[in-house]
Amino acid sequence: MKNQIEMDVRGMSCASCAHHVEAALRKVPGVVEVVVPGWQSGKALVTLEADVAPAALEAAVAGAGYQAAVKPPPAQPRLAVPHHREGHDDSEFPLMVIGGGSAGFAAAIRGAELGYRVLLVNAGEIGGTCVNVGCVPSKALIRAMEHYHRAGEHPFRGVQTMKGALNWAQVVAHKDELVAELRQAKYRDVLAAYPNITYLEGRARLLPQTSEVSKDLGGLVAVDVNGETYTPDRVILATGASPWVPPIPGLDKVPYLTSTTAMALRVLPRSLIVLGANAVGLEQAQIFARAGVAVTVVELLPRIAPFEDEAVSAALQEALEAEGLRFETDFKTQSVTQGAGHITLTAADGRQVRGEQLLVATGRRPNTRGLGLEEAGVELGPRGEILVDETLRTANPRIYAAGDVTGRDMFVYVAAYAGGLAAENALTGAGKRYRTDYIPRVTFTDPAVASAGLTEAQAREQGYEVKVSVLPMKHVPRALAARDTRGLLKLVADAATDKLLGAHILAPEAGEMIQVAALALKLGLTVADLRETLFPYLTNVEALKLAALGFEKDVEMLSCCAG
Repeated sequence: MKNQIEMDVRGMSCASCAHHVEAALRKVPGVVEVVVPGWQSGKALVTLEADVAPAALEAAVAGAGYQAAVKPPPAQPRLAVPHHREGHDDSEFPLMVIGGGSAGFAAAIRGAELGYRVLLVNAGEIGGTCVNVGCVPSKALIRAMEHYHRAGEHPFRGVQTMKGALNWAQVVAHKDELVAELRQAKYRDVLAAYPNITYLEGRARLLPQTSEVSKDLGGLVAVDVNGETYTPDRVILATGASPWVPPIPGLDKVPYLTSTTAMALRVLPRSLIVLGANAVGLEQAQIFARAGVAVTVVELLPRIAPFEDEAVSAALQEALEAEGLRFETDFKTQSVTQGAGHITLTAADGRQVRGEQLLVATGRRPNTRGLGLEEAGVELGPRGEILVDETLRTANPRIYAAGDVTGRDMFVYVAAYAGGLAAENALTGAGKRYRTDYIPRVTFTDPAVASAGLTEAQAREQGYEVKVSVLPMKHVPRALAARDTRGLLKLVADAATDKLLGAHILAPEAGEMIQVAALALKLGLTVADLRETLFPYLTNVEALKLAALGFEKDVEMLSCCAG
């Protein structure tokens, strides 16, 4: 019977040290496998096929120039194997992660780093939304169309450049190449670096708590994958989300696009309606508009980018309209019909919008159907989202959830953070709190939108006495030098304490500027802290200091780099 033990190893300072420790332990009779999950871990996981004295293992490490001690068996959940599966090997998985995207991979990697064997189960393309149909392909198309859009422009008067014909099929092909490269490098190749993660393609379904397997095993989670039943001690659900289509009469009878299928088009339509003016809808609207498509954006709410600060929303609409995009806000779609070569949306007030194709970008909903969640004691919210507490634990104490499937903070970097946190809490009982009150968020339009913290309206709703500073980008020296002064920066602060509450930016590459504000929010810094910090001259991020100065001074009356 194989047995796995853990050793604390001191003295490792680089990757070569980890290899030396592994090599020394493999020479000990009775050792069949050694895993050092990174030299920083200070650990070695040793699998034995016979009794081996701890002193022999410790002496082998000492002979390689390091110090080690065998840890006593921890008070951890018992290991689990596929239940009643004849002929299965002795591989043991205390943790099963369901979902192969950002949250799932982060959870699996963290479990492996903590010394556990992990079974990662995934249905569909490895990598999840971000690399396949989300962040990576959309940002590749955004950048390509930005270059194309600017090819016929020059910031200095009288200078002309040439803009050639657009080969859209080639642009899409290049996007697909990048997706394939990153899917391999950041997901498939990563798995090879973690021998204690086993990847299994298949659809998982949690079995009811009343099933014979669950009752036999004293309440352990039972999971069916490809017809086999596994009983891991802990499960992390990270199945992500998918585009959601609203129940508008007639919509199911027209050939609409989603954010996924729109990026796969090889032939551009002449005109396009984009239903939804949040991040995804606005990004894709500008992509197609810059490619030469006549685009109309339709939004149910009174303004575009409805979850951003009102000043940012208004300025963004003005910038996009200057490029030729049309907007219909407060448009309550009552019906969708198809005519000869066009699709028509009709609003409750009688307004109509017509286009050759329709892109529905009305948000995403968690992928929770068919997982058997409620029967397994996992509670769901009104949109099908998995309900979790502040440690990401579900109503079933053995099951955690992370990423878009929880219906909150649908950003890939937040999903990765949540996956790692869920794994650590599930396996060690660390009880770490999921905190995202400071997270930066970016909409990759041009100019881009980047925000962190509270908007002015949100701060007032929460009872703060608010003070704000709004800085047009025309007062930022870098923007003036680049001949691109589109946008603004708005800071929201607590008038009573001077503490920064939120930062909202509309500017080219705003995403490169927001992290300073996010860090300030995380650390609880004040406007004075920002004002007294040195920012490099002729950078756009200097706008943060200028906006901080704007609470007390008229920045128009300052010299270029005066504070």
